[in-house]
Amino acid sequence: MREENEMMNLFKNIVMNDDTIRLSILEGSRTNTNIPKDDFQDYDISFFVTNMESYKKDDLWLEVFGDLIFMQKPEDMELYPSELGNWFSYIMYFNDGIKIDLTLIPLNELDDYLSNSDGLMEILIDKDNRINKKIDPSDKKYWIKKPSEQEFDDCCNEFWNVSAYVAKGLLRKELFFALDHFNQILRPELLRMMSWEVGIREGFNFSIGKNYKFINNYLPKAELEKLINTYSQSGYIESWESFKLCCELFRAYSKEVASSLGYKYPMYDEKMTNFTRNIYSNFI
Repeated sequence: MREENEMMNLFKNIVMNDDTIRLSILEGSRTNTNIPKDDFQDYDISFFVTNMESYKKDDLWLEVFGDLIFMQKPEDMELYPSELGNWFSYIMYFNDGIKIDLTLIPLNELDDYLSNSDGLMEILIDKDNRINKKIDPSDKKYWIKKPSEQEFDDCCNEFWNVSAYVAKGLLRKELFFALDHFNQILRPELLRMMSWEVGIREGFNFSIGKNYKFINNYLPKAELEKLINTYSQSGYIESWESFKLCCELFRAYSKEVASSLGYKYPMYDEKMTNFTRNIYSNFI
């Protein structure tokens, strides 16, 4: 696998040898000093260009990046509509294990890009000195945020509302319906609540990563085991047990958050718990 300095030199040479590319920016995890480095981190790169169409007419120019084994061009897909407007992106995997997410951006949209940046960016080459201020990469946008009382109640409300969908889906033997609500809505609300409790204990001045991937670093071993066990869903009985455990965890963490922040704890927890228990009694 190519080393990081080799890749940085490659990006530099590509930009310096192409007059159409005026600016290049590295983004994402490789700019974040709070994330452990590893060889398989993506290279998230944006090129600001004066002529977009010259690149989009064919893909031969991408050969300079290496031995390409797979590519996705999201803006060329029909099943997933484009969300980038005039931008054009390439998701590329290479034979040596390198992954590059390259985005071409019209040069005249630089201001919009900077205004909407998530803060994780490092200027690589700025041929025209268009960015005249120092930019230090920061993941502050992704820090755990202390919830307002309304946000706290919204999280609780959504969790207990969707709990009924999961329970009824399992009762009706609609496993995929039930697990979709469980995995796509219920557990993310649990993880959100758990992250707030972590913030209360550790401070609201850091990120636990995309999709809560570092939350395990801040949970007691027994609590982490419970969270992991909510993923046991190989059948109806296992899914019921995971569901009940998920509700148990949510209740414990939401009560802790409410107590710590002085927020009112919702009474509908008990009522919805009784509601889903009644459904379970019909299942067994």
